[in-house]
This record gives sequence, structure tokens and C-alpha cells, in this order.
Amino acid sequence: MQEAQAHHKLKQLLGSRAGSGWPHGLTLTRLVARSLRRSDHSLFPIREGQRSEWMLSLLLPAVLSEAPIALVASEPLQRRLLQHELPLLRSAGLVRPLWQGTTTPASPCLWMLSPGDLVQVWQSNQLGEHQLLCAEAEQLEELLGDGQAVRIEPEHWDQLSASQPPLREALVQLHERLSRQLLNRPLARQPKLAISREQEAPLRLLLQGRTDLPGPWQRWLDCGDQSWTSWAIPDAGQLRWSLVRQPLQPLQSLHGVLEQRGAVLAGSWAPEGVRLDALGLDDPVVISLGDAQREEALPLFAPRQQPFPNSAEYAGHLLDQCRRLVLGQGGLSIVVIDDNPLRQWLTSALAAEFGRRVDHEQTAPESNGVVVCRWQWWLQNHEQLPVPCQLVVGSLPIASLEDPLTAARVEALRRAGRDWFREWLLPDACDRLQRSVAPLRGQQPQPRLAILDGRLRSRSWGQQLLSALEPWERLEQLRPD
Repeated sequence: MQEAQAHHKLKQLLGSRAGSGWPHGLTLTRLVARSLRRSDHSLFPIREGQRSEWMLSLLLPAVLSEAPIALVASEPLQRRLLQHELPLLRSAGLVRPLWQGTTTPASPCLWMLSPGDLVQVWQSNQLGEHQLLCAEAEQLEELLGDGQAVRIEPEHWDQLSASQPPLREALVQLHERLSRQLLNRPLARQPKLAISREQEAPLRLLLQGRTDLPGPWQRWLDCGDQSWTSWAIPDAGQLRWSLVRQPLQPLQSLHGVLEQRGAVLAGSWAPEGVRLDALGLDDPVVISLGDAQREEALPLFAPRQQPFPNSAEYAGHLLDQCRRLVLGQGGLSIVVIDDNPLRQWLTSALAAEFGRRVDHEQTAPESNGVVVCRWQWWLQNHEQLPVPCQLVVGSLPIASLEDPLTAARVEALRRAGRDWFREWLLPDACDRLQRSVAPLRGQQPQPRLAILDGRLRSRSWGQQLLSALEPWERLEQLRPD
């Protein structure tokens, strides 16, 4: 059987490598092989271990299988697979033809697709009988949203104007009007500026009914209903801007992509955080690997009566506490905060105190360095960094309403009469917090977590975030007086 063969091959491969590897590797390989053989829907929330530790277990059954399989991976993960996992399997004699691009392969093979490629292939009805294999299920909604996004760059306006001579003057006027509105607006803490339906309406009316629109313009015109939202990314220095339009619910807009095809979805998210039913999962098998409750408690420093991020004294409090936390540390410190101006100010202030030890979103820090970064950057790059001795949370990972996509989703939930904070923002923050502290678990010595956001201990919903961090133990002070 495929399960036994995959188990045997992985055991041989791990036996030839130094170290015992991830403890659930053989189990995952057998389960993935069974799922591919049965062509069913299987979810594997992985509660412990880095992705690099279990990728071989996920990939090996796909290499051994003879079924047509589409491996869905972001560009960073594709690079890793091509540079590490696939060469390692090839060196062990495990080889399967690899196909890339949006053209359907002529024979069954391992077809590597980006999320954007998957969207294009499925919408053009070229996916065929390929089963799907994804190792980034915790990011799948975001990745598919990016894959469906319509992006209008400055050069696309020139192409549109050249293809529609009668509209040239009107297009120039519309572009200049939007440019004045966008480039004269002060930048918020987010690098995106919302664009209302009223602002887009004149352009949409101008293009309605036109044929042979170039580039992405026809797609932009087709996705004009309220289930999509738009924003601009301005570049004031170059006096230019880009227009982005994206669905509010990327999974729902691709409903049916998993119908009548198998799918294996693995990722570092909690079982209670699985929200992939909108894709059309058919009675999925959910098997959690790893038990966070059996891990050692995470030391948590979260003093009471801390200021809120929107208070005047918060910046000074953040700098003072970060200074205390970094002093005397011989390992890497990670400081996460999404507020762009505050993060840049904090980086400069800490650099004035600790010099070249401090970096902003740098994957090659000094051994006792301090890396200040966004939440998303940490989640995407933590595997490229040494395990930190501490993770310092400047502000909790609650999505900001200044982000146009977040604001549009909240408005849609509000119109439906739903509790947008407790139904979406709070569970999303719990999930991101769990995934962010996962690299700290099971390390010796145990890294510590510091949360400097006063809302954790002062708001009633803070207890839900504390529960998501279990197991943890309170650190009342950093060192004896």
C-alpha cells in the first residue's frame, strides 16, 4: 500500500540524516499517503514544529504517488522546496516529474502552482482531476485573496488610453482627479488608502460596454459588486499610485474549487481556527498533530495597568519597557508592532540606545540583535531567523480598521447585524498570536514572551487571548530589585 511505502521511504531517509527530526513525521506521511490514495479532504493542524521540520513528511507521499497532484505554494515556499526538500528527495532516489506554470501538464506529475496560478487555472477550467496539496493552510485565505486581486499599475492607464482613443481625454481627466485626491491625502499608519465606490463610479461608467479592454481592465470591470473592495497604494515621491481590487471573502469567491477533487491542507493553525468550509470541503478529516498542552509553560511578562496603544504615554512606555527587556540579553530579541510610524520611531530610538544591534525586518541579525518588525513579517520569516530569547509584543495583532480591506469586511459584517469584533477580529488575533509564539515552544532555555499592550489585562476580551496562549506562567518582574 502507498502508506506503507511512504512510511518505509521516510524512515530510511530520516535514518540517513543527523538528528531524530520531527516526532510526528512518520504519522503525517502515512496519513497524507492515505488521503491521496482515497482522494478525500484532510486537514492537518500542526501545533508544534517548524514547517521545515515536517515538509518532507508532507511532500514525500506526493512524490511517490502516481495521481495528478497540484502543489499550491507561495513564492517563498516554492523557492525553499526547489532548493532544499526536492533536491534532498532526489538525492535519495525519489524523483517525480515537476511541472510549473499555468499550462496543464500533458501527463500526471507534481504540478507546482502559486495561489494566483491556482485561481487562474481553476477559473479557466484547466485544473482537471488534480488533487490539491497545500502546506500553508493557515495563510490560504490571504494567499488566495492576493491571487484573485486585480492590480492596476500606472502603465496600465497608458495602455487603456492607447486602446481607446475616443476616451483618451476623459481618461486623462479622471486619472488626474484621482491622483489629486490620493496624493494629497496624508498617509495613515497603514500604507494603503481606501477608494470608495463613488470615486470609482465615473471610471466604471466610462468603460461600461467597451470591448477589447487591455491588461487587467476587463477583470477590474467584472468585479464591481459589493463583495469586492478597492484601495490605492500611493508613491508620493514618484507622484504615482497603484489601484488594487480584492474580494472581501476570498474563500467564498472560490467556492467549489475543491468539489470532486481530493485536498490535503496542512499548516500551523489550531484545530478550532479551521475556517476553510467556504472552499467546499466535503466532510473533511481533521487530525491535529502535536499537543501544545504538554509543552512547558511559556514565561509571560504582561504587567497590569499598562497604557493603551492609542494613549499619549504609550510610546514612552513602549521604549522604556523595550529598553529594560533588551538590557542584559545575550540572544536575539524580536519586537513586533504594526503601526508604521511608531515602529520606525521605536527602531530609531532603540538604535540610539543599542547601536548596530538593532535592525528593522532583517533576517541576518547579530547574535544578540534586536529586530523590530510587523506581525506579518515575523510570521513569514521566523524560520530564517535563530530562535529568539524573547518575543516582545508592542501592540496586540488585532487588524486595524485603517486597513481598507479590514474596514470593508467589518462594514459588511456590521450591515449583516453581526458582532464583527468577536466573530472575526478577536478570533483572528488569537490565531495570529498562537502562530507567532509557536517558534518559542519547546526550546531550551525557554524563551519569554512580553506583551506591552494594556488592553490584554484591562479589556474583558483579553482573557480570550490569554487562554489562546496556554500553557503560560506569569513573570511578575524581569529581575530582582
